[in-house]
Amino acid sequence: MGEASAVNPEPKPVVFIHTNDRQIVGALVARHALQRNSRTPDAFEVRIIETRDFPFLAAREGQPFHRDGITRVWRNDDLQSFTPLRFIPPELMGYQGRALIIDPDIFAVADVCELLFRDMQGKAVVCRMRNGPKGKFGYYASSVMLLDCAKLRHWRCREQFEELFSFQRDYMDWVSLKLEDPNTIGRCEDEWNDFDKLTPQTKMLHNTRRLTQPWKTGLPIDFEPPDAFKPIPMYAWLMRFGRRFFGPNKLIGHYWRHPDANQERLFFGLLRECIDKGIVTEQMLREEMSRNHVRHDAFQVLERTTPLAA
Repeated sequence: MGEASAVNPEPKPVVFIHTNDRQIVGALVARHALQRNSRTPDAFEVRIIETRDFPFLAAREGQPFHRDGITRVWRNDDLQSFTPLRFIPPELMGYQGRALIIDPDIFAVADVCELLFRDMQGKAVVCRMRNGPKGKFGYYASSVMLLDCAKLRHWRCREQFEELFSFQRDYMDWVSLKLEDPNTIGRCEDEWNDFDKLTPQTKMLHNTRRLTQPWKTGLPIDFEPPDAFKPIPMYAWLMRFGRRFFGPNKLIGHYWRHPDANQERLFFGLLRECIDKGIVTEQMLREEMSRNHVRHDAFQVLERTTPLAA
């Protein structure tokens, strides 16, 4: 009797952190937080994927697309130019196994395995809902998504990114998962994607308010604020007027300090550990400061930051 044929084992789950040059320090800190706060860090892999490795993004520089029905221009150096890569993990996994995609400004304070290995109950995607102007009845937050890659063979990131520029696809519909069958999407607890809220229940903190990201305080704004705010139509008009007559971002100017000192302390506590471990070097941090990617007083903040509890 011949030997039994080998069965391909299920690939190890992968947490993908998608980023660009402007948020690379955040991505490195996010990877450290995932591994630091897991009881079994060897049970999963963490991969940082960067926009520079996907030239189809840069190829559309300066071209118009629709975002929530409003024409915008694609800028590869925008703070969040990595967001189309939320839809590439199934391809990178060969449409096999399980993946988690997170933004580079999301920091685990609990064991990510609790989310990564949960029963998905047959759903292709598990994420949280959020309320707000992007949807009257709420919308899916794709900044943290647990993915069953075998059920997402219709996700073809480059092809669907190209559809933005032929106006076949609206950016906001895409990233809010409005184009997906809602029956294939499950819900996770809000604490796995806690928006600028750090409580004892928080499992992953998301510094989603770009204006107050703790490592950016005082730097010139390098992103375009949304100009579609349906509850207050005058807001959209004001943002468009400001960009046209004053230039991009002139109505805001600089990043503000985060109102929660504990969130600033968490980030810089994690960054301090990254420096101690050589994950982020002092030379790299100085270079990122010189590029206006990290606040200029970062070393002073690190000096006054107490070590995090184990």
